[in-house]
Amino acid sequence: MSTNQTELRTDSLPIPDTVQVNLKGSILNIKGPIGTVRKNFKKISIDIELDGKNIVIKSKGTRKQDHAIFNTVKSIIRNLLEGVLNGYTLKLKTVHAHFPITVKVKDKNILVENFQGERAPRVVKIRGDTKVSVKGDDVILTGSVLNDVTQTAANLQQGTKVKNKDHRVFLDGIYLFEKTKGITK
Repeated sequence: MSTNQTELRTDSLPIPDTVQVNLKGSILNIKGPIGTVRKNFKKISIDIELDGKNIVIKSKGTRKQDHAIFNTVKSIIRNLLEGVLNGYTLKLKTVHAHFPITVKVKDKNILVENFQGERAPRVVKIRGDTKVSVKGDDVILTGSVLNDVTQTAANLQQGTKVKNKDHRVFLDGIYLFEKTKGITK
């Protein structure tokens, strides 16, 4: 692909048989066996249409930036379709040297208690419809929206970051160790 693109990009993504897709204006609703996802494309300069069992994506310009936006939207829609079909699973491990870390789920929050001996628990919000389960030292995040699941994991990892100490010595925290497509236990 050269930088002097002369034609508009158009591509279509097939809709699986077990998935229902509705498009109202710029809002795309996708319903599948795992769950329902809603994505608003209003602020993105792209045309999305439904054509039978295909989602048709059309770029609005011929610049390099339009090409990048086109591929990003295509990737987002592909991840949404994959999410409602199979889902996503992320596994994190709690690591501690002296003070044992306990992780609990309360409402839409994850509570990290006794991190480095702190009295008050660290609170991390759960994004979207992400489901959190704690089994021993493992924290398992599952959901149908990749952005919500990965952002919850990132917030949990950042929320237990050691500050004002040598990071080579103080390795306490919660770290991601496995990322898979599909919901596993």
